[in-house]
Amino acid sequence: METMKEYIDEAEAALLHTYNRYQIVWDKGDGMYMYDIEGKKYLDFVAGIAVFALGYNNKAYNDALKAQIDKVIHTSNYYYNIPAIEAAKKLKKISQMDRVFFTNSGAEAIEGAIKAAKKYAYLRDGSTDHEIIAMNHSFHGRTLGALSVTGNPHYREAFEPLIGGVKFADFNDFDSVKAQVTDKTCAIIMETVQGEGGIYPADEAFLKDIRALCDQNDILLILDEIQCGMGRTGYMYAWQKYGVKPDIMTTAKAVGCGVPVGAFMLTEKVAAHSLTSGDHGTTYGGNPLACAAISKVIDLFEEMDILSNVRQTGDYLYERLDALAGKCPSIKAHRGIGLIQGLEFDVPVGDIILRALDKGLLLINAGTNIIRFIPPLIATKQDVDDMLAILEESIHE
Repeated sequence: METMKEYIDEAEAALLHTYNRYQIVWDKGDGMYMYDIEGKKYLDFVAGIAVFALGYNNKAYNDALKAQIDKVIHTSNYYYNIPAIEAAKKLKKISQMDRVFFTNSGAEAIEGAIKAAKKYAYLRDGSTDHEIIAMNHSFHGRTLGALSVTGNPHYREAFEPLIGGVKFADFNDFDSVKAQVTDKTCAIIMETVQGEGGIYPADEAFLKDIRALCDQNDILLILDEIQCGMGRTGYMYAWQKYGVKPDIMTTAKAVGCGVPVGAFMLTEKVAAHSLTSGDHGTTYGGNPLACAAISKVIDLFEEMDILSNVRQTGDYLYERLDALAGKCPSIKAHRGIGLIQGLEFDVPVGDIILRALDKGLLLINAGTNIIRFIPPLIATKQDVDDMLAILEESIHE
């Protein structure tokens, strides 16, 4: 067997260096734990960046995928397939939206949402100079369209010019959004809970004011629920906590629990007056394997009462992190909801994360000075206690 270093050296010689990876080669996962090829065990509070909601090696999920593999994996969208039909019905029910377009990733879902909003405005007035308002410190993906609405200049500047007509406002500052609205504004896009930007949930009043502004001006509200959706806030989608329904929403990450899949969803009003045959497409999107994953994930969320667990464990995590913040002078703030929370430090957190890693705990940052907590949604209070014990030790060192 090759050593960890030998595998890493091979990877560095073959893969494009766009990631500063941690020096670990994974072998397997089980429940809340990951195991490297040397057999070391790690408590996982990253979940593949909020993807593995059901934890690792869930037998019912694995069996559903194996069964579909033995039938058919891919057919293309020239034909119908039963898993896609079933997944779309279930996704409509949990999202309260009306129409579904399956993609391969969250960034692709954002691209489709932008196109739908632009087509809606084009059909309304025939113009092609419409504008989109996005939020500072937002993150929507790495493709050119998604980058265009990502509110971090560092990510954008090397790839400009991007798509035009994008303005940026401040999240949770209604006046700053309203000041950007013109008669050309066709959409306002935001994460319901900002993830990469530092774990900032939307204020209820802000969301409601934005919804009213959109209604008054025939502007479409696009909510990005790629990271904060699929139960992570204790609601299937975070906007359901506020009762502020979007016109278009995106989902990915935990919707497939590891299989690369996403979707954008529209209300009937937008679907009937936007994208039509030939406007958008994907070779792999909605394939039987990915849709079998979505279908089983939604079933298991209900069978395992995932939302209830997120609320209970999330409340407990909030109490424990609040207590830690109260006694640790280097922690400036604590934010979040459910199982998407963050601790903001007055120093970079990279060393803390590395020390925790050495002690068998997986954590990631959101920016240089925020630790993000996005564990599998099966996490228990005991898992929180185990995580905190390692985290406190790592901070004090």
